[in-house]
Amino acid sequence: MTRHSALLFLFLLVFVNQGFAQVLSCFDVSTLQPIENAKVFVEGNTKIILATDGRGQVDLSELELSGPIIIQHPYYKVAKHSYNELRQMQFQLSLVEKVNDLDEVVVSASRFEEKKADVVQKIQVLRASELRDMNQTSMADVLQQSGGVQVQKSQQGGGSPIIRGFETNRILLVVDGVRMNNAIYRGGHLQNVITLDNATMDRVELVYGPGSVVYGSDALGGVLHFYTKTPSFSANDTVLVKSNQYARYYSAANGYAAHADVSVANQRLGSLTSFTYSEFNDLRQGANRSSRYPDFGKRPWYVERINGQDVQISNPNPNIQVGSDYKQYDFLQKIVLKGELADQTLNIQYSTSSDVQRYDRLTQVRDGDPRFAEWYYGPQERLFMSYRIDLPSESRLFDDARIVSGYQQIEESRITRRFQNPEKNHRIENLDIFTFNIDFEKETKRSEIRYGAEAYANFVNSTAFTQNIESGQTGLLDTRYPDGGSQMTGVAAYFTQSWELGKRKRIILSDGLRFSQVNLKAKFIDKSFFPFPFSLVDQQNEALNGHLGAIFKINAKNRISANVSTGFRAPNIDDLAKVFESSAELVVLPNPRLRPEYAYNAELGYSHTFFEKLTTSATGFATLLNNALSVQRSTFNGSDSILYEGQFSPVATVTNNSQAYILGYELGVQGDLSEHLALTGNLAYTYGRLETPDTLMPMDHIPPLFGKVALSYKRAKLRASTFVQFAGWKRVEDYNMLGEDNFPNATADGMPSWYTLNARVNYQFTEWIGLQVACENILDYNYRVFASNISAPGRNFVLTLRTSF
Repeated sequence: MTRHSALLFLFLLVFVNQGFAQVLSCFDVSTLQPIENAKVFVEGNTKIILATDGRGQVDLSELELSGPIIIQHPYYKVAKHSYNELRQMQFQLSLVEKVNDLDEVVVSASRFEEKKADVVQKIQVLRASELRDMNQTSMADVLQQSGGVQVQKSQQGGGSPIIRGFETNRILLVVDGVRMNNAIYRGGHLQNVITLDNATMDRVELVYGPGSVVYGSDALGGVLHFYTKTPSFSANDTVLVKSNQYARYYSAANGYAAHADVSVANQRLGSLTSFTYSEFNDLRQGANRSSRYPDFGKRPWYVERINGQDVQISNPNPNIQVGSDYKQYDFLQKIVLKGELADQTLNIQYSTSSDVQRYDRLTQVRDGDPRFAEWYYGPQERLFMSYRIDLPSESRLFDDARIVSGYQQIEESRITRRFQNPEKNHRIENLDIFTFNIDFEKETKRSEIRYGAEAYANFVNSTAFTQNIESGQTGLLDTRYPDGGSQMTGVAAYFTQSWELGKRKRIILSDGLRFSQVNLKAKFIDKSFFPFPFSLVDQQNEALNGHLGAIFKINAKNRISANVSTGFRAPNIDDLAKVFESSAELVVLPNPRLRPEYAYNAELGYSHTFFEKLTTSATGFATLLNNALSVQRSTFNGSDSILYEGQFSPVATVTNNSQAYILGYELGVQGDLSEHLALTGNLAYTYGRLETPDTLMPMDHIPPLFGKVALSYKRAKLRASTFVQFAGWKRVEDYNMLGEDNFPNATADGMPSWYTLNARVNYQFTEWIGLQVACENILDYNYRVFASNISAPGRNFVLTLRTSF
């Protein structure tokens, strides 16, 4: 061989080798964003399975090309191409996202990954792409637009989710494996969910029905599990840097938001940093009202302090809800270290806000005058830190183990001042919360076994003082919670297992048990305001919970599920030891004799798939509550009223009633109507009644019939959707007048039915830049979500410019 022919041979060898060693890039057809962790393998050969990296890329040279190449991701339709076809595409492959289906992998039901089809409970998943398309300003608004959850609001800076008639301390919020519920989660409405930044979420899993076996106390109505994003890792030694930004404007509140995140990682070590700033001005409500209620929701006046006097000012535009503005800051830092023996994750989150005015209290009137000149929450601060270890193993005891330790520091404050009164009252709560979870999974030939333990401790410090805004002089004030400090601790252990039966594994049986112990202590020192006949509350409550479930996959199109379970909720500090004035102007006093409430739940579900594309589902559920906790009229030292902040108010307390029951059903449809068009829909109905020694009355927190129907369209660079949200009437006879249904903020007949028409368009100009345009409540309809004390946004234009690199 001559020197020239040898060089030519070497050139051809390198050329051919380079021609084969092509890098495949996978990206979303409409967003043009890279798809990470897509599996790539040759059909019929699963010995070698590759995965796309943070750039959506994978080197095909490692595959043995003996057939078509399969590209598979749980969120996308499967693609199958020959090597020559991929080469003709220049190794640029666009994938089409599919609608949520039963093959999707979820974690929340058992704390470990499993197919949704193998979970007996109903689970709804909101992916990062769906959160992006929703383009919402807060997590509360995300949940409201999910179609399966109702969200109550007392102010724009808040949001309290309701699942199957359970709210706040009867549903469990979990973030990255750590429970958010704490010792002062109240039976009324909460704002804690807005401290979660939806821009940082990888997905949100909504588990419907009791989750007490896996999660313990509080998970009576369901579990909302929020999973934040993780860094995108490189496939080689080079450092991969990715960043996303957006700027958003929303017209209904003349508001702005800005977000930026950056991921920096090599093969083993990754960092994700995120920051979001949101600013909301006063919210404009819809202008089109029913002729029957022409003034419903209007804000005709507000209070300002002028020349040292509180003055009632006429509002020039009654549709502007003056006093609903606020600002919020959210930060996340996550560091992940991948090791041969274990993966470690350090997770730090911080959220704070400006003062958030309690809009509903600022609209109240007594004897013709405003009740309050000021009523606002101080900055709501949430510091979250967790350290997680993932331990894969092939030992006899477990295949996978997860250890999560967490710390949360929370500050809440309430500042109030009555109209034309110079005394401003400050009540501040500080919480330190420690949690520890360890979970194991073991797969055998016949079953999957999961077990673990949990421990947590809450320490509550409650302080208060009054301040004269004219002289600056401070004085003593009764605290919301015991002034001697309170603590709530818990320990638990659980065991669950599931079996797949039959040759085709069409029957899945599951069961589980959990033992929990919850301890509570609260110390009352200063009794000058309220001479309680006790100084110390000390409780220890124990519970054994279980569940039995079965799934029968009749065939590829039909699936039946059935589940019976028990749950419990131990009284917390808020139930047992607080002093506060409710929205019904009742003064709620401590009750040291409270006992846990227990839930007995049954659920039956059926789903059918048409044409292998469209799945319909129906779920019926029933829950019986024993020793149900609710607010009831009471007495204090023989009197049915008490002097509180200078005014006499009726006395109430949280008590154990004999029982309550909740019945309901949920209907759903989701799937692809064509290659580019998809349909989703949800409908939910709930009915609840509470038995007291004297009567049968409606349970509070029971929403009316509600739902959502949406059509979405996806193709190259374009995503568009239109949807209708709606709710039926909540009639006056279905209100609980002593609870948190807030009838004074409805009409004389109850809360009217409503619906909204909405549309969104997302266009991706390039991989680096995209524009989202939305118009919500197109008809500018005036409405309120049930139990809300502030009207929903009117016609709202949302513009978002997104960039990434």
